[in-house]
Amino acid sequence: MGMTITEKILAAHAGRDTVTPGELVTCKVDIALGNDITAPIAIREFQKAGARAVFDKGRVVLVPDHFAPNKDIASAQQTKIMREFARAQGITHYYEVGKMGVEHALLPEEGLALPGDVIIGADSHTCTYGALGAFSTGIGSTDLASTMITGTIWFKVPETMKFVFKGKKRNKWISGKDLILYTIGKIGVSGSLYRAMEFTGPMIDEATMDDRFALANMAVEAGAKNGIMRADQTTLDFINAQAVQPFHQWNARESDKDAKYHSVHEYNGDDIELQPAFPHLPENARPIGEAKGVKLDQVVIGSCTNGRYADLEVVAGILKGNKVADGLRMIIIPATQRIYKKAMDAGLFDVFIDAGAAVSTPTCGPCLGGHMGILAEGEKCLATTNRNFVGRMGHPKSEVYLASPAVAAASAVTGEITDPADVAGK
Repeated sequence: MGMTITEKILAAHAGRDTVTPGELVTCKVDIALGNDITAPIAIREFQKAGARAVFDKGRVVLVPDHFAPNKDIASAQQTKIMREFARAQGITHYYEVGKMGVEHALLPEEGLALPGDVIIGADSHTCTYGALGAFSTGIGSTDLASTMITGTIWFKVPETMKFVFKGKKRNKWISGKDLILYTIGKIGVSGSLYRAMEFTGPMIDEATMDDRFALANMAVEAGAKNGIMRADQTTLDFINAQAVQPFHQWNARESDKDAKYHSVHEYNGDDIELQPAFPHLPENARPIGEAKGVKLDQVVIGSCTNGRYADLEVVAGILKGNKVADGLRMIIIPATQRIYKKAMDAGLFDVFIDAGAAVSTPTCGPCLGGHMGILAEGEKCLATTNRNFVGRMGHPKSEVYLASPAVAAASAVTGEITDPADVAGK
């Protein structure tokens, strides 16, 4: 019996020829990641254990992005813990404000997320790197501490659910965000609990890397252990296009034709419309027609899901010549410094600012209700972020709708949830 891509990666990192779902395996880790919320806890546990040095100073990555630039004394103290630890340990990949970005957009840019790798991070959206053909998953801070010491971690090998996207996009506005929201709407937020979600089919083969990142990023919103797709020429072109060389030689894997799956789910592009998700769960995805007319107080473009350059290009194309609706706040957050500079140099900031939007330095900020766009009681926000739980972006009586950058931009112009075709044409 053949193996899935997830099983092959875990087997290789466990020094095994094969693994089967349900087995417990100890794997070597290529990257161990922490941010300014989770890493300080891991650092304290690391020190309590009496450890003197990380397993590899080039494979531990620390990114202050959640409350950075620091919003208050507590967040400044958190970042200080990271900064001092990175300095003491000689950590190669510590990204200070001015160099950092939203972690899951930053690591692929820095050549630190590669096909065939095992990547663990004390952040649930570490699953993003599955877009590059890596096994990547979120862990807790205590597990991060242990991994920083040993360079290994144990997993229960997950079963794999296969998602086949057939046909073509219904229209030019459909994005990876719509595909994953549609999928979560079908299977629910626990539909892939502790399973791998493997994305395949013609629509995935034709998808851009930015759309693939959005897809893999939200696998955890279906409860998945990881989301993954095979590395192909699009993946290779992305890796080669980065300013930084890959940090090590990588080995791409793909599923065998006779691999065994928990289940196979086939979707047709003709059936997938733009998919805003209503409060208070990502599974509340509905066709755009059912959301039209919902009045908004705020629109947020950014996050590890949709803060990439192609996302900003889409937003600028819709905003050009238009104005943000009266009474609505629009906040645009490029995900990394490179994306920020590229967008600025291309004139996108002129479009954003002329339209009446605020542009921020890279940060996770409002996505987790941290800063840079917190909601008051009763306010409604449409965001390109990944979660819309109660109180996620501020007051527990506020509401967050999730959508693609195209829907977000069009909605900012009209002041209510809007099909981009109604603003920018088909």
